[in-house]
Amino acid sequence: MSIQTFTRGYEASAIIAAYRIVRFSDAANSSKIATASAATGQALVGTTGKIGASAAGQMTDVERAGVCPVQLGGPVNAGDWLTSDANGKAIATTTIGHQVIGRAERPGIADDIINYFAAPGTL
Repeated sequence: MSIQTFTRGYEASAIIAAYRIVRFSDAANSSKIATASAATGQALVGTTGKIGASAAGQMTDVERAGVCPVQLGGPVNAGDWLTSDANGKAIATTTIGHQVIGRAERPGIADDIINYFAAPGTL
């Protein structure tokens, strides 16, 4: 079975680990990305794949649509809405106003890498 995704390359403005949630680092002036660091105040773009960026200026793939992998920052249940913690890891949320990347496809605990169904937006 194939899991279809939409992947796009972006320039990193800093080091970004694998399987992390990313945001635009300076949306008014460029499309460079950085690790997301909050559930509010920044539009979440997607997640890096198994290779992040080891330095600023490097290109990295970002999963934007489909069923995509992400590293967890805490426990989640299948079907939970996912947002970013301070380190770009996915955490569950039900808070109105939080930015989300999508819904967990299975349960997991901190540091697990799980798949989520991409549905970016705001709760």
